[in-house]
Amino acid sequence: MPKLRLLLAAAASLVALWGAPAMAAPVKNIVLVHGAWADGSGWKGVYDILTKDGYTVSVVPNPDTGVADDVAATQRVLDRQVGPVILVGHSYGGTVITLAGADPKVVGLVYVAAFGPAVGETTGQYLPKGPLPITVSKDGLAFFNRDAFLGAFAPDVPMATRVFMYDAQVPLAVSVFSAPITQAAWTSKPSWYLVSANDQIIPPDVERMYAKRMKAVTAEVAGSHVAFISHPDVAAQLIEAAAKGAGASK
Repeated sequence: MPKLRLLLAAAASLVALWGAPAMAAPVKNIVLVHGAWADGSGWKGVYDILTKDGYTVSVVPNPDTGVADDVAATQRVLDRQVGPVILVGHSYGGTVITLAGADPKVVGLVYVAAFGPAVGETTGQYLPKGPLPITVSKDGLAFFNRDAFLGAFAPDVPMATRVFMYDAQVPLAVSVFSAPITQAAWTSKPSWYLVSANDQIIPPDVERMYAKRMKAVTAEVAGSHVAFISHPDVAAQLIEAAAKGAGASK
């Protein structure tokens, strides 16, 4: 009888285990897409936090030479991932992830002070009217002007870093501002949005509109357009929340 009771107890434990819901594991692959007039090095602070916390992080070296080129660069990195992915975009990178996020590996999108256009809209549709502080090369690539870059693009990072970012900027194809978007992954995938409350490039109210429209889990940071550089902990925290949230919904 004692042996029978032990067997019955063991069987009951197995039934309880089988019947219990599986604990959702967070998504472990993070792919980061930089924006205009920047490169992947801007993600270093966020990258360090995420990798320390056990995530596998890839940074897309998108060339900023056109929407199709930048989506293709992101797709190359997505193709290298094993398992589900959280896709993150800053600024113009938001347009890129809106398109590239259609990849079935992508289970969540994170927008960081980013454009989030709908189908038929353009990247520049909600920017303030008037000329941008840019100088366009003869082959159609725009460089951000120095005074505006130092004063408005990245005002909350140390001046030495700001100057380096300006001198190392990746010029942007002006065509990206007027190219209509053909699909929007945020309409079918969960999204998270970090609003930069002091952004002088994309108006914060435009960022809030994007976030509300995509029903994104939203956080705000008192930072500039590049608040993910000046406040990498805040950006990393939201990305990790996305990884956990998307993992729970799989």
